[in-house]
Amino acid sequence: MAAKKKTTSIFFTDAHDPESYSLRNQFAENMEFRLAKDKTNYTLRDAYTALALSVRDRLMRNWLRTQHVYAEKDVKKVYYLSLEFLMGRLLSNTLINLKYEKEFAELAQEIGFTQEQLRDSEKDMGLGNGGLGRLAACFLDSMATLGLPAFGYGIRYEYGIFDQDIERGYQIEHPDNWLIYGCPWEIMRPDLTYRVKFGGTVMTDIDARGRLRFSWVDTDDVLAVAYDIPIPGYGNNVVNNLRLWQAKSTQDFNFEYFNKGDYAAAVADKTASETISKVLYPNDNIDPGKVLRLKQQYFFVSATLQDILRAYKAKHSTFKKFPDKVAIQLNDTHPSIAIPELMRILLDEEGLEWDAAWDITVKTFAYTNHTVMAEALEKWDVSLFESLLPRHLNIIYEINHRYLERARQFYSNPEDIKKIAGMSIIEEGEKKRVRMANLAIIGSHSVNGVAALHTHILKTDIFADFYRFEPEKFNNKTNGITQRRWLKEANPSLSELITKTIGDGWITDLYKLKGIEKFKADPDFHIQWQAVKRQCKQNLIQYIESRYPVRINPESMFDAQVKRIHEYKRQLLNALHVITLYNRIKDNPQADVVPRTVIFAGKAAPGYYFAKLVIKLINSIAEVVNSDPDVGDKLKVLFLKNYSVSLSEKIIPASDLSEQISTAGFEASGTGNMKFQLNGALTIGTMDGANVEIREEVGDENIFIFGLEADEVVDLKRNGYNPFEYYQSNQELKRVLDMIQYNFFNRSEPGIFKPIFDALVHHGDKYCLLADYASYVEAQERVAREFLNRTTWTEKSIINVARSGKFSSDRTIREYAEEIWHVKPIKVTD
Repeated sequence: MAAKKKTTSIFFTDAHDPESYSLRNQFAENMEFRLAKDKTNYTLRDAYTALALSVRDRLMRNWLRTQHVYAEKDVKKVYYLSLEFLMGRLLSNTLINLKYEKEFAELAQEIGFTQEQLRDSEKDMGLGNGGLGRLAACFLDSMATLGLPAFGYGIRYEYGIFDQDIERGYQIEHPDNWLIYGCPWEIMRPDLTYRVKFGGTVMTDIDARGRLRFSWVDTDDVLAVAYDIPIPGYGNNVVNNLRLWQAKSTQDFNFEYFNKGDYAAAVADKTASETISKVLYPNDNIDPGKVLRLKQQYFFVSATLQDILRAYKAKHSTFKKFPDKVAIQLNDTHPSIAIPELMRILLDEEGLEWDAAWDITVKTFAYTNHTVMAEALEKWDVSLFESLLPRHLNIIYEINHRYLERARQFYSNPEDIKKIAGMSIIEEGEKKRVRMANLAIIGSHSVNGVAALHTHILKTDIFADFYRFEPEKFNNKTNGITQRRWLKEANPSLSELITKTIGDGWITDLYKLKGIEKFKADPDFHIQWQAVKRQCKQNLIQYIESRYPVRINPESMFDAQVKRIHEYKRQLLNALHVITLYNRIKDNPQADVVPRTVIFAGKAAPGYYFAKLVIKLINSIAEVVNSDPDVGDKLKVLFLKNYSVSLSEKIIPASDLSEQISTAGFEASGTGNMKFQLNGALTIGTMDGANVEIREEVGDENIFIFGLEADEVVDLKRNGYNPFEYYQSNQELKRVLDMIQYNFFNRSEPGIFKPIFDALVHHGDKYCLLADYASYVEAQERVAREFLNRTTWTEKSIINVARSGKFSSDRTIREYAEEIWHVKPIKVTD
C-alpha cells in the first residue's frame, strides 16, 4: 500500500483562489446554497444573513488554526465564566477586526442596500443586561486582540432580559426573542453535550483503602449542548471562542402519557428541563424564580467544568499541572458555585484527597467583585441548596469549617467572634443562607475590585476582615472598554478624524490618543471636531424624530444618562434638576438659557417597583415639558425605550454631557463614563467608581465634580441624616418636590408619585439625593456657562479623548494576564 502523502496543513481543502474566496463570491454561495434565494426574491434579512454567514466563513480557518495552536503548544488557557455577555451586534465589530470594511461597502452597494440597513437588520444578542455583561464582551475582544488563549463561557438564553416598551409612561416588558430568525454567527456542537445533575441524594461508602467516599445518586438530569461563537482579534489572525450552553431534556417525549392522551404531561419533563436556558434573569422575587436562577448558575458551571476537564485530560494524565494550564475567572458571584463543583469532581470522580483538591482549586480560581452594596451580595437559602445541590452543600460546610479554623487562629481574641461570623460562608439566622461572595473569596487565589475606590472600599469595609487575614489575595483591576467598538465602530467620523491626524496606532494602543492633545487649541482642528459632533447629533436626531413626536434643537446641549435604572444611579436626581430648569424657564420665559436636550434610557428590573416608578415620573415630566409653549426648544426631555448596545452606539457619540451621578461609594466602577469620555463628552459626576480615576487623568478643570464623597456619605448617615431639613431649607428643592407630591405631572393619576416624595423626604433618602441636590445644581450651572464658550468646550472635549488611554480594556486585560492569570500571548500565523 502506498504511504499517505505528508501534509503540514490541518485543513481538508487547499487555500482558496483569491477571487473565489472574495466576500462577494461567498455571499452569492450562501444566498443560493444555504438560503435557497436568488437575485429575484431575496430580502434585506436574507442579505444580512448571507453576509453574516460569509463573514463567519472567513473566520473559520483562523478559528480552527487558533485552537490548533493552543492545543499543539499546550498553553495555559483562561476560562472567563460570566452569566452575561452583552455582545450587541457582531457584524460591524467583526468586519472591523478583520479589516473588511471596504469590501463590505462595495458589496452593500452592489446588492442594493445601505451599510446601515444591513447592520440594523441584526438583532442585539440577548445574552446580557448591564455593565457586567458589556464588560465581559469588551474583555473577550481585548483577549483576542492581545492574542491570549482565552475562552468565554455562558448560557445561550433563548430570550434576553426583555424588550422594553413604554405605554402611558410606564415600562412594559415583552419577550426579547432575539433568536427568532436564528443566529448566523453560532455553530452548534452536539458532540459537546454534557449531563448536569440536580437534586438526588448523597451516599457514602468506604473504598478499598479505607477512605470515606461520596456519591451523588438518583438525580434529575439535564443535558447541556454547546454553541460556539467566534471572537476575532483585531488584525492578528487570532480567533477565540465564546461557548454558550443550551439546556436540553434527557427525554424529549413520554410515550406512555402521549398514548393516554395526556399531551401536556408527555412533554412536561422536556419543558421543565429546557426552561433553564429559556430566559436571562428570571424574577427572583418569587421562589420559583430563585430555584431557576440557582439552576442556571450551576447548569452552566457544571457543563463548563466538564468541558475544561475534557480538554485538560486530553493532554495530561494527572492533575499536578492543572493550575499551570487552567485559569478560571469568576465574573461576579454568579459562577462561584464552580468552586465546590471542582472540589466535587476532584474528590468524588477523580479520587483526590481533600488537601490536594483544595490546593488545585484555590490556585485555579480568581474572583472579580462588582458591587459595594452589601445587600447586593448574592445569598442562597441553605434549604434550596439542600434540595438542588446536596453534595455541594456538604462540600461548602467542609470548606467553611476548615477556613474558619484557620481564621480563628488569626482572630483569636474573644471580641473577634463577630469577625469570624461575618467571614463564615454560612449566614446564621432564622433562615440559614449561603454567602456566595464569601465562598468566592475563600476559594480563590485572587480577589479584585474594578476601580481604585471600589477596591479600597472592599479592603477597608465590605471585606475588611478577609483583607486583614489574607491581604495578598486582594488587588485592583480598573475596568476598561474596547476602543474597536466604542470609537472605531460607534463613531466612525471621529475615528477617521483621529486617524487622519495621528495615525491608526490608537486602535491597538489607546494611549496613543495622547497625540491629539497638541491640537487642542488648533482652530482648524476645532472646526473638524465640532463638525463630527454635529453630524453625530444629526444622526441621533434622525433616529429620535422618526420614532417620537418631538423636534430636537441640534444646537442644544445633549445631556445623557443612559444605564440600568436603579436608585443608587440616581436618575431621580437628574429628574429633579430637569424640573428645576423647567421652573426657571417658566419663571422667566425671556431669559437667555443654554438650550438642553436631556436624554434618559435604561431598563428597570421587572420586579423593581420603585425604579419603574422613576421611569414613569421621567416620562410624565417629559410630557409636560415638551408640550409647554413657554419652554419651546430651550428644554426637551426624552426617555428612549429599549436601551441596548446598538442604541448606546447612537446616543454616546452625539452626547455633550455624560451624567455619572451615583451616590459616592455605591458604583463599583462604571464603564459608561469611559465610553462617553472616549467620544468627547464631558463628565458631570460624583467621586464614585472610575470617575475618580477619570478626574485624575483629565484634571479638575476638564470634569464637573460635585457632591459628597464616599466617606462623607458614611459620616452623614452615621451622624443622623435628616433629609426633611434639606427639603425645608432649600426653597427651590422644596418647590420641585412639592410638584411631585401634589400631582403637577400626573393630574390624571393623582397620588402615584407620593412614594417617591415619601422615600426622599420621610423615609431617609437612602442615596442622599437631597444632600447632593444643591451641589449638583451648582455644577450644572458651571456646565451651562462652559458650554456657552464653544472654543473652551471643544478644547476640554479634545483633552478628554486624548487622556482616555488608561481606560482601554486592553490595558485591563493585560494586567489580569500578567498579575492574576500568568498567561502569555500566542502568535497565530497564516
